[in-house]
Amino acid sequence: MHLDLMRDEDKIFPAVAQPDAVRSLRIWHCSYRTLDGIGNLRNLQTLVIATFPDATLSALSSLSQLRYLRILHMPRVTDLSPLMALSALECLSLETLPSWDSSGKTTEVDSLDPIGHLHELCYLALFGVRPKDRSLAAIERCQRLQSARFSKYPKSEVARFYQVRRVSNAHVPEPEYETG
Repeated sequence: MHLDLMRDEDKIFPAVAQPDAVRSLRIWHCSYRTLDGIGNLRNLQTLVIATFPDATLSALSSLSQLRYLRILHMPRVTDLSPLMALSALECLSLETLPSWDSSGKTTEVDSLDPIGHLHELCYLALFGVRPKDRSLAAIERCQRLQSARFSKYPKSEVARFYQVRRVSNAHVPEPEYETG
C-alpha cells in the first residue's frame, strides 16, 4: 500500500490504520512537528520526504526494510548516524531546497561516515549536504555503489572521488510507489 501525505497542515503525524501494509510513503511539505510515528511503518521500503521537521534522523532507525530514501530539506539535521540502521538501503538522496542552490546555503553534517556503512547502497546523491571537511572519502567504502552525484563540494574532491571509485554521475532512480 502507498500512502501520500501532501501539504497536510496537521501538526501531528497521523496514525495509520494498517501500518504493516504500508510499503511506500511520500510526505510532501507537511506541517508535522515530528515524524516520530513513522517508526510504526516497519515494512516501509520507499520513503520520500520534503521538509524533514526533526533535528535528528532517529525516527527512521526502525525502518530496517527501507530500500529507498530521499529527503529534500533537512535543515536541522547534523548527525547522519541513524542511517546506519538502514542496512537494506540501496538508494539515498539527501538534498537542500533548490532555492538554496543560488544562495550557496548548505546543510552541514558532522560526517559522511554513516553512509560508508551502508553496504547495499547502489545510488547516492548529496546535493548541498556536506560535512565540515568537505571530503567524500568516507563513502568510498560503499562497494556496491554504481552512481553518485554531488553539489557544493570542491571540484577537486569530486574528481578525486570519481577517479578512486569509478562510478557514474547518473541520477538516483525515481522512487517506485506501491500500488493497490
